[in-house]
Amino acid sequence: MDLQAKIRTIPTEPGVYLYKNAEGEVIYVGKAKNLRSRVASYFHEARWEDAKTGTLIREAVDVDYIVVANNKEALALENNLIKQRKPRFNILLRDDKTYPYVKLTMGERWPRVYVTRRLRKDGSLYFGPYFPGNLAYRIVDLIHRNFLIPSCKVDLTRFHTRPCLQYYIKRCLGPCVQELTTPEAYQEAVRDVKLFLEGRPTDLARSLHSRMEQAAGEQEYERAARYRDLISTVEQLQERQRMAAAEGDDADVFGYHFENGMLAVNLFHMRGGKMVDRREFFWEDLPEFGTNPEVVETTDGVTDHVVADAFVGPGKQCSPVLLAGGSADTSSETSRVAFAPDGGILSSHEQGLSEPSFHPGEFFSALLKQVYIGQPYVPRNLYVPVDFEDREALEDLLSEQHAGENSRAARVHIFVPQRGDKRSLIDLAGNNAKQSYDQRFRVLKPNARKIQEELQEAISLPDLPKRIECFDISHIQGAETVASMVVWEDGKMKKSDYRKFIIRSVTGVDDFASMREVVSRRYKRLQDDNKPMPSLVLIDGGLGQLHAAAEALEALEVINQPLAAIAKREEILYVYGQEKDPIALDHHSPVLHLIQMIRDEAHRFAVTFHRKRRQMRDRSTELLEIPGVGESTTRRLLEHFGSLQSVKQADTAALSAVVTRTQAEAIKSHFRK
Repeated sequence: MDLQAKIRTIPTEPGVYLYKNAEGEVIYVGKAKNLRSRVASYFHEARWEDAKTGTLIREAVDVDYIVVANNKEALALENNLIKQRKPRFNILLRDDKTYPYVKLTMGERWPRVYVTRRLRKDGSLYFGPYFPGNLAYRIVDLIHRNFLIPSCKVDLTRFHTRPCLQYYIKRCLGPCVQELTTPEAYQEAVRDVKLFLEGRPTDLARSLHSRMEQAAGEQEYERAARYRDLISTVEQLQERQRMAAAEGDDADVFGYHFENGMLAVNLFHMRGGKMVDRREFFWEDLPEFGTNPEVVETTDGVTDHVVADAFVGPGKQCSPVLLAGGSADTSSETSRVAFAPDGGILSSHEQGLSEPSFHPGEFFSALLKQVYIGQPYVPRNLYVPVDFEDREALEDLLSEQHAGENSRAARVHIFVPQRGDKRSLIDLAGNNAKQSYDQRFRVLKPNARKIQEELQEAISLPDLPKRIECFDISHIQGAETVASMVVWEDGKMKKSDYRKFIIRSVTGVDDFASMREVVSRRYKRLQDDNKPMPSLVLIDGGLGQLHAAAEALEALEVINQPLAAIAKREEILYVYGQEKDPIALDHHSPVLHLIQMIRDEAHRFAVTFHRKRRQMRDRSTELLEIPGVGESTTRRLLEHFGSLQSVKQADTAALSAVVTRTQAEAIKSHFRK
């Protein structure tokens, strides 16, 4: 059927429409209250003047549609289809930052707690998200110290001969060794952790009081004292949370800066009335046509398929974090920027060039749907700089979603303040968006501290990275296999700590075994010298090399060492323990540039050492052919003269200074022939 004819058969009910190209690929997804009217509007001649709309209509050969009951269902379905299909004509957002959750692995015999940025339907409980990002790590650390539930990667499906260091420093109950704990005692600790993470301190304190009195009655005073300390910790946290909740509601504030067809958006997270973190979004080639940005999810795919067993709102035990805010620079070498009455930012170029078209209302309608629909937690108040058509429908949908996750949740409101304190917050977010725009698109070099913080955030490091050690293997078809280790420390390469390794235990081509050997040798030496481990061990390679390094560390009983690998061609970062969720950093990201620089330096150092070894091998081959000259004599000659050419040019007297007279004459005779 002809496309125009098919459009006339589309119903006038609400729903979602999908444009397809000749290959059957979905190239655009949209929603409408009246499907026939909306789809037909794309064929009005006035809209063809827009370049991307014209391109879409020229490529589209078919349109599918899905009818739904109301506009709220259309919003949710459109959001899911965009995440599934990733249509080319919808705006695509590559979000550099997702917030962490605390994961309690209830599906294991001995449950553990982890910090994660991916929600999966794996039987685990997820709590969060937490703002700022390091709050999740502080909470997990508190669980280690008080409830003794570990985060290690030790295989707990079998018993081991002895526990790791975490048991001896009283941060783990030791389920890895038989008879150090019992299933009953461990499950009791897991139940306490669950109550703690669910935000039920009253129930937890009541349970701890009962157990403390029972232990005291049985004259187990050491156990009673541990319960007493736990009660004190829970009461302190409860008081902090009560104070934070009294200071204000949770809110998210949006601001943006648009210039030269590129867009930067800042999202401020306010919890308990205090600003706790900031999130940045960027578009380099903003489609004039599409209005549905696709957010990089903290799940493993499609939102409607990702349902964890339990979700809890973000913890509020956090200390306030003061963010350094920027002020908007209203002039630059290329443009002058001013706020429009509707809250947008207008740019007029001094050269008289016109800006690409941008519709803030349509954009924020799509952005909010992508950011919040299907997410486990939505704050009560959302502040946006511009109004949009389906704001009330989106409020209804998010309120129903919020109530479904938390029966105590109030209605979600989307406000467009025009004056007062709330408008000042939006202006502040807009000013920071301008600074983000300059950092991103005007290629201003970020300071070393900011790069360290972004690296910590990107790969979930527990602490700010101070020292990174990177390994690489070099050989040609298994010959002269060597390895290198380079060191980045406090913002620069530390060449005095570089190390070279000659692989001894591996014959032939086996990069994995070579990596195992070099990592084992390096950190066995650190253990023997009682020196600290680096903030991050970085491997030049893919998953195979990463797992080989992990096996070497595990054999040395090095637990919870941050370990990552970067693949050469894809430039994808694999973090050990999160291999199913590789990190694809933006190609503009200074974090990626830092990792690439360290990786390239390790590669250069390894290749240089390998070439030197190969040259020594090649040079020594001819000397070894001379009767009476062995490996030690060859080494002495090359070290003394520096090269094979110098040995050839030396006379008998010069050679006799290094070798015997007979050997010198044999060498001279050999080269004379």
